[in-house]
Amino acid sequence: MSKKLFRFILNFIPRPLLIRLSYIIRPILAFLLKGNTYTDPIDDRNFRSFLPYGYGTQRNNVLSPSTLSLERHRLLWLYLKNETDFFSAKKKVLHFAPEQAFYKRFRKMKNLEYITTDLNSPLADVKADICNLPFKDDEFDIIFCNHVLEHIPDDTKAMQELYRVLKVGGMGVFQIPQDLTREATFEDNTITDKKERAKIFGQYDHVRVYGRDYFDKLRSVGFKVEEVDYTSILSEADITKYCLAKGEIIPVVYK
Repeated sequence: MSKKLFRFILNFIPRPLLIRLSYIIRPILAFLLKGNTYTDPIDDRNFRSFLPYGYGTQRNNVLSPSTLSLERHRLLWLYLKNETDFFSAKKKVLHFAPEQAFYKRFRKMKNLEYITTDLNSPLADVKADICNLPFKDDEFDIIFCNHVLEHIPDDTKAMQELYRVLKVGGMGVFQIPQDLTREATFEDNTITDKKERAKIFGQYDHVRVYGRDYFDKLRSVGFKVEEVDYTSILSEADITKYCLAKGEIIPVVYK
């Protein structure tokens, strides 16, 4: 029953409303699922299980009850914490469609000048089109743009704008849902039915399925790209404990 309920909620309740409702529901879920089997590294809280998640086929045990983080959020958090100076160095950060798992924590970090942007999110400081950003050239030390580009019809223009506003020497993380078994990215604008789009693209509002060529497309815009398989250096115990997706690639880019 919980899987069907979660699938209904994700597919039929608008995302801005979901974000507002989650602040009410999250503490209740975290209390009900307390335990010692799994850990969310973002807040170090422990649970007997995580929640299911997915717009089509639901993945079991992936959504943290406390931070609402998914596998990719927890993996990125561990990477930033263990492999970068993000939590200590002075940085000017631009965060697209800010994830709830990160938003309040990044906002409170005194070392960051933290700016959020999106067209629709209630968490956005600046309402802006990613293909026409109202920021100066070379303005940001770090850009997070995660699970955004698959929604953008002209992703090349969006990547060019991301490159423009990133400082020389700056770093970006541009996670996307990616099918690593697929060599070439697939898109078909003639598919307009929401159920069919969800079936083919993984979500009703996605416009493509990225393949392995995603990294080369970023390089063609000018970015230096590191394809970081961070789970490859983590223990099996930690992968299980933090409910991570083994083999997921973090696209880390530099200008």
